[in-house]
Amino acid sequence: MNKLFEAFANIFRVPDLRKRLLFALGLLAVYRLGGHIPTPVINITRWEEFFNSNAGSIFGFFDLFAGGNIKRLTIFALGIMPYITASIILQLLTVVVPTLEKLSKEGELGRRKITQWTRYLTIILSVLQSFGIAQGLMGMQQGIVINPGAGFVFLTIISLTTGTAFIMWLGEQISERGIGNGMSLIIFTGIVVGLPNAIANIYQHVFTLHDWGAITLIVLIAMMIAVVAFIVLVERGERRIPVQYAKRVVGRRVMGGQSTHMPLKVNAGGVIPVIFASSILAFPQTVAQFPWVKNVGWLTATLKTIQHGMPLYYVLFVAGIIFFCFFYVSIIFNPNEAADNMRKYGGFIPGIRPGRNTADYMNNILTKITVVGGLYLSILCLIPDIMISGIKLQTLPLIGNWIDRVAPRVLLEGLGVNFYFGGTSLLIVVGVAMDTINQIEAQLIMRHYEGFTPRSGRIRGRRG
Repeated sequence: MNKLFEAFANIFRVPDLRKRLLFALGLLAVYRLGGHIPTPVINITRWEEFFNSNAGSIFGFFDLFAGGNIKRLTIFALGIMPYITASIILQLLTVVVPTLEKLSKEGELGRRKITQWTRYLTIILSVLQSFGIAQGLMGMQQGIVINPGAGFVFLTIISLTTGTAFIMWLGEQISERGIGNGMSLIIFTGIVVGLPNAIANIYQHVFTLHDWGAITLIVLIAMMIAVVAFIVLVERGERRIPVQYAKRVVGRRVMGGQSTHMPLKVNAGGVIPVIFASSILAFPQTVAQFPWVKNVGWLTATLKTIQHGMPLYYVLFVAGIIFFCFFYVSIIFNPNEAADNMRKYGGFIPGIRPGRNTADYMNNILTKITVVGGLYLSILCLIPDIMISGIKLQTLPLIGNWIDRVAPRVLLEGLGVNFYFGGTSLLIVVGVAMDTINQIEAQLIMRHYEGFTPRSGRIRGRRG
């Protein structure tokens, strides 16, 4: 514990690192301040009533990444999602469009050009989404819009698009002049601010309503600690493929002849597969709220079978996560290209012939660890979700009545805890925290200070 406090003290002993940290915290405070400015000409009370009645739809999912701004319908309601969507679209197009693929290989200049196009696409998506939100709000019968019309549409587009552009600017400033991971830290901040409400929710259940006992509280806390430890263990896990470089003579010097390894992360896709799978499954729940859908009996019954908490929902959720794990990994890592680059520089995997055999060997390993990564993400998301709302096994045909009699109610109905404890939010919070600590630790080690996880060989921190 003393080493941890010493590491935090070292952060403030380095003037440059101290300025970067305070700068990032200041911009995050500005982000939270802007999250309390409501969108003009909106009846916030009516909107919150509508949102609470549809919290299980796609609104609740995107509100997680918007830091509660959708529930309050602030100028930051779109959040960082348009930027994330634009980044994913350009990343996918890099594989298809030769121009983008060429730019991605041109180093810093190419990355800047792609970043610029990402900004433009973010603004376009923000305008389209803002227009759709304005039209949707005016079409509601709850009286959410105080003064509907063309003026309201224009004002909503300007407010929400400007809010997204400002958030994008904040994230880039944190990345360049702060401690890095600007966009991730903004999402992290939006999720962490829900922690006090989550603690208050638990306190109310245990000490006010008395519907949770001491055993339930202990199990909940133990599950939280176990899930966080599980995330840390797997996120740091990687498969290291040994690579040997042959000796070669360049002029009068002998180059190469060294052994290294190629690290392949177990969860290379991060939280992207979960976001994709959740977004797709949240869409039918949103469609089910439309009047024209409610009037169609068979369609309503079908959509109910894939609602959150239903067995079919979890089956499709797991299948979607594993599918997008393979899809995303196939985009960010090409075994054939990696094998060609390795052969160009005289590298080879011991016991494996260069070229096609090397590519097949890496592809085989990548397939195995991707399956493990997909199952890891599935377990990580299912356990907290079942604790939140349970799994409605009693709806299964033939055996549903028997399960309803013998299964514990906690499994079927959940504990009803706050959405903050969902697997997606925990994965983002723990992952971003680990990345931020690693970046700060790298800055400390570069300045000959001891980091958060000291190992042998590092210079111990100086005292002021």
